[in-house]
Amino acid sequence: MGYKTLYEALPFLKDVDKDRQEQFKEYFKGAPLWLLDSFQIEEMDKNVIFVRENAPVDNIYFIGKGTIEAIDYRFCGITYEFMRFDKVYAMGGMEFIMDLDRYRTTLRTVTKCTVVKIPKAIFERWMSSDIHALKQEAKRVGEYLLEDGRKGRALLFLQGSDRLAMLLAERYERYARNGVLRVRGGRQSLANGTGLCLKTINRAVKKFSEEGMLTKEGNQILIDYEQYLALKKIVAAVMETE
Repeated sequence: MGYKTLYEALPFLKDVDKDRQEQFKEYFKGAPLWLLDSFQIEEMDKNVIFVRENAPVDNIYFIGKGTIEAIDYRFCGITYEFMRFDKVYAMGGMEFIMDLDRYRTTLRTVTKCTVVKIPKAIFERWMSSDIHALKQEAKRVGEYLLEDGRKGRALLFLQGSDRLAMLLAERYERYARNGVLRVRGGRQSLANGTGLCLKTINRAVKKFSEEGMLTKEGNQILIDYEQYLALKKIVAAVMETE
């Protein structure tokens, strides 16, 4: 028997926040029964690579719970985390829109994740038969490319501690809870997210700590709203003078 509603097809939705529920409902608005029947739900631990760059596109992925990141290994052997996703995007959708048969990036889980998987052929069938779905996917791909380009341009002007300030400010805006960001993943994660070496990250963390722009609590880094504003001010000052 086919699913009657999206909540029956994706039972984990009742346990996620309202915003993500609404994103799923909007994305799959008007989805046909045969598409809902194709959903495969997988649970993944953190730090799992589930898509590799240049591998054939065989499935399209949606993140039901948790956060994933796009990473690149091509530059001087450095692992660079250039984008994090915590919203409802079709991983593999950009490749479909651009008529590419291989994934263009590597994707890894940042946290434990619940992932919805749709076979590529079925996703293509849906997009080819639903103009609303196709338009929505094209819009999301455009948003992703604009954000990636914006960040790339900003990094051209930011060096050392300024890069870390931008990363911490961005993570605060996306992941702060009750006015506080708890930076997870250790300093290696900060190095990966900025393209800086650990030595530079350690110097920057020490500098920001001494200046009151972050708080060290054991192995964790905490940032409150006032500290976020101070970090944001650093980035704004640099960008305005370039």
